[in-house]
Amino acid sequence: MAQLQGQARADYVRGMFDRIARRYDLMNRLITGGQDHKWRRFAVQVADLPARGRLLDIATGTGDIAREALKQQPEARVHGADFALEMMRVGQSRHHGSRIAWAGADALRLPYADASFDAVVSAYLLRNVVDIPQALAEQRRVLRSGGRIVILDTSPPPNSPLKPLINLHLQVGIPLLGRLVAGKAAADAYRYLPESTALFKTPQELSQLVAAAGFCDVRWQTFMLGTMAAHWARKA
Repeated sequence: MAQLQGQARADYVRGMFDRIARRYDLMNRLITGGQDHKWRRFAVQVADLPARGRLLDIATGTGDIAREALKQQPEARVHGADFALEMMRVGQSRHHGSRIAWAGADALRLPYADASFDAVVSAYLLRNVVDIPQALAEQRRVLRSGGRIVILDTSPPPNSPLKPLINLHLQVGIPLLGRLVAGKAAADAYRYLPESTALFKTPQELSQLVAAAGFCDVRWQTFMLGTMAAHWARKA
């Protein structure tokens, strides 16, 4: 599944997220031991959004990052965009759902004007797109000069004595948990997660792609034994 390319991959990812929409947030809490809240809070903090700034949460899903942005900056103008419409339908019914400007959007062709946002934040987007440089180029296009991009995504397990245990959790624990919690119909989604993580860029490789896309002051930090990473940078 993670080896799919082009439109076949995009169609699979869209359908996968729509199938797991109602159990997605619960699964994230269980898989990460509740740490995903801290990572999203950190992502919004390093976005450095002005008090009345405009933030785009691309691949917003159920809007967790968008809601965190409103929590930290109540007067911000927050937009949430995704091509998995069922995920956003779930998010619209939750707290602050009416305060988020939701939009169906392809991350490779964002429906926003140039220099529209003070910050663009994404969680678990780049691992799933078919063209990472194009996704980064679109995020740079819609950012204002000096605006921040923030990327939160999984990373391949680094070499360490704990790597066998981490791989066991990814390859056995997560698919089993997904089957038990999300059901048989969503079981493939939680096989895709470890597969796509193993094939994704290392934090160092992703930082190079961000710099190559025209961003400066690129920084990154890892979490959860190196299997999660936050990258942030500025549009010059």
